[in-house]
Amino acid sequence: MTETFYDLLRRQGVTRRSFLQFCSLTAASLGLGANGASAIAQALQEKPRVPVLWLHGNECTCCSESFIRSAHPLAKDAVLTLLSLDYDDTVMAAAGTQAEEILEEIITKYKGNYLVAVEGNPPLGEDGMYCFQSGKPFAEKLKHVAKDAKALISWGSCASWGCVQAAKPNPTRTVPVHHVITDKPIIKVPGCPPIAEVMTGVVTYVLTFDRLPDMDAQGRPKMFYSQRVHDKCYRRPHFDAGQFVERFDDAGARMGYCLYKVGCKGPTTYNACSAVRWNEGLSFPIQSGHGCIGCSEDDFWDKGGFYNRLTGIKQFGVEENADKIGAVAAGVVGAAIVAHAAVSAIKRASSKSTTDTTKGGE
Repeated sequence: MTETFYDLLRRQGVTRRSFLQFCSLTAASLGLGANGASAIAQALQEKPRVPVLWLHGNECTCCSESFIRSAHPLAKDAVLTLLSLDYDDTVMAAAGTQAEEILEEIITKYKGNYLVAVEGNPPLGEDGMYCFQSGKPFAEKLKHVAKDAKALISWGSCASWGCVQAAKPNPTRTVPVHHVITDKPIIKVPGCPPIAEVMTGVVTYVLTFDRLPDMDAQGRPKMFYSQRVHDKCYRRPHFDAGQFVERFDDAGARMGYCLYKVGCKGPTTYNACSAVRWNEGLSFPIQSGHGCIGCSEDDFWDKGGFYNRLTGIKQFGVEENADKIGAVAAGVVGAAIVAHAAVSAIKRASSKSTTDTTKGGE
């Protein structure tokens, strides 16, 4: 009988209460509603663990560093066993020939039923020689491993979009994973790195429902990438009020004003940073005083400096001209006061007229 995730946890001494708590918190983070926790618990108790082959191309390993820091109960200690992570050359004890034998064994034994998680990207320049693994270019290894996979997960902006390796002029001809693998479903989980709970949440969803999550037009899970960082930012009221940081050391910065004018890309960046946050929900870049750099968006390295203000944004009302927001807001408020006073005067005049008419009738 194939061991399930729950069987493994029980064997390791994890209590039923802790297991159910993990399921409840995971369901909440995924927005699955009241029945979500039960569905996750049932899946983890009945379904066998999913074999995962985790490959590393051109990258800095920040996705792995983020992944192991998930704050959900049990995730810190058990998320690797949740996946049945059978190959990851960064953390596995085996190396060289022994490691590659494990890789081939999983590909053969679980044909069509394993996941491939890719961290980093394949360079195509010089026949792929800028990233060489297991005696072959990484692009070739990626194609070989993905051939019989059930689906792929592109971890981070390197795998999803190319990131800094693919920034202009891109001398190594680095490309994102979906430019090399075109015949398999791919879940993109961009970010530099992605949020830990977003990573574990995506994996848990795939395991629970045995299908890919609903994704946007770019292949990102809607549960985490359907809203802009700007939409739930705690500094949004300052934006709407026309209160902006002009320089990082000014009074507005000390008062927590909006960082739009000093380059914050929150209005055009889709991610869960302002809702889920980082380090067990403690903070996120904007809360620490630094604007969003848009790291989960395609080609963010080539879209201007991190401290250059966004320009030409037409779809967001007041964002069209940040310099005039305060004046416009004041004008609107003034007009509203005048209008309110006029309406009040009319009401008083009407009331007096009615009273006088009534008295005259008497």
